[in-house]
Amino acid sequence: AVAALLFLLLWRRLRAGGAGRVCVAVLGDLGRSPRMQYHALALARHGREVALLGYLQNRPHRDVLRSENIRLVPVAELRGLRVGPKLFQYFLKVLVQSVQLLYTLLRIEQPSYILLQNPPGLPSIAVAWVAGLFWGSKLIIDWHNYGYTIMSLSHGRNHPLVLIAKWYEKLFGRLSDYNLCVTDAMKKDLWVNFKIRAVTLYDKPASYFKETPLDLQHNLFMKLAKDYEPFKPRAVSPSAEGSAFTERDGQSGDVVKTRGRPALLISSTSWTEDEDFSVLLRALEDYERFIKEGARLPALVCVITGKGPLKDYYNGLIHKLHFKHIQICTPWLEAEDYPLLLGSADLGVCLHKSSSGLDLPMKVVDMFGCCLPVCAIHFECLHELVKHNENGLIFRDSKELAEQLKMLLLEFPTLEGKLHSFRENLRASRQRRWDESWDQTVLPLLGSKE
Repeated sequence: AVAALLFLLLWRRLRAGGAGRVCVAVLGDLGRSPRMQYHALALARHGREVALLGYLQNRPHRDVLRSENIRLVPVAELRGLRVGPKLFQYFLKVLVQSVQLLYTLLRIEQPSYILLQNPPGLPSIAVAWVAGLFWGSKLIIDWHNYGYTIMSLSHGRNHPLVLIAKWYEKLFGRLSDYNLCVTDAMKKDLWVNFKIRAVTLYDKPASYFKETPLDLQHNLFMKLAKDYEPFKPRAVSPSAEGSAFTERDGQSGDVVKTRGRPALLISSTSWTEDEDFSVLLRALEDYERFIKEGARLPALVCVITGKGPLKDYYNGLIHKLHFKHIQICTPWLEAEDYPLLLGSADLGVCLHKSSSGLDLPMKVVDMFGCCLPVCAIHFECLHELVKHNENGLIFRDSKELAEQLKMLLLEFPTLEGKLHSFRENLRASRQRRWDESWDQTVLPLLGSKE
């Protein structure tokens, strides 16, 4: 039986099959996995048939849903495995996920490549490798970070589960045919510590991340004003339709920004341990104090988007704050509205601290695509993306962030000072977009013909 199985696997490996088909897989929510959606769209653009596999908690971007070459393949998400001790629950979850994922991978049409996101890599790397043996497919791992470093945030670096996860990523990561990663620092670390050769594919903004025209800004603000108080107008003339930021003249239809409007600050998060939002909340407390002390600063609307396990905890902290000049809201935006909001904002804030120190925040990439200056918290390889005093500012604690907000928003909204110069620098940089970067980096790995 063993010999027969080995023969079957070898026969599958030697078969030329799945020409033109690629499975793009993530053991996570597809709607919150933009990079894997971008991979699927890039493959579809080159005529490949794509099976996009993962959880369907949140709706992917409409471009993915509209593509004739992309088929969504849902994986059932596990819930309610609460039998026995936590360690037993974890191993049971991994076992059931392995069976689920393998079953799903073996039911799709035979792919020539399996492109897998890591993390989460346990158990998906090993399962994808086994499926690749069965189908004769090549395995490409896209390293966004390390799973074991994320686990260490809650368990500690020397916890047995963390050590097992590190060993697992190191062992099974070497079984891949090709590897992509998000920074040159991670590329170096993969080779030095894992002996894995990787190609750096920096996150780049999709084409729809751009500055939002004033008319579309107004439409978005009016839509959000229906559900969120900070977007509602403070005062508006009877002949105009208004939000907190814009007005449309009832006769001419022209849209203008309101006089004395608040500054719009935006941050996005997955509400996990690698982002400490108390840093921003303390900075906002200082900002409120600056205004009370007489600083000529605008009122502030702070929008924090995203979903995640710590959202309720931070919402509890937010509700305890009593600001007079600052309003905070935490909406979940539709995929198509998020780029529009970034392109309408005045300043972005990023609190992502990489668990490994080797990945870069995609939210900053998207903000830069919208020519939105950013204040970002410091970590080891952030300089590969944020150039201090050129396209944004880097801070280390809440006090430094508060001083940066004060400096950037002083005399707002005049077109002078650092905030304006950062935006002009981003406009002038004409940064490469995802499609161009993908074509130069990933397409050669797939070969011109299958």
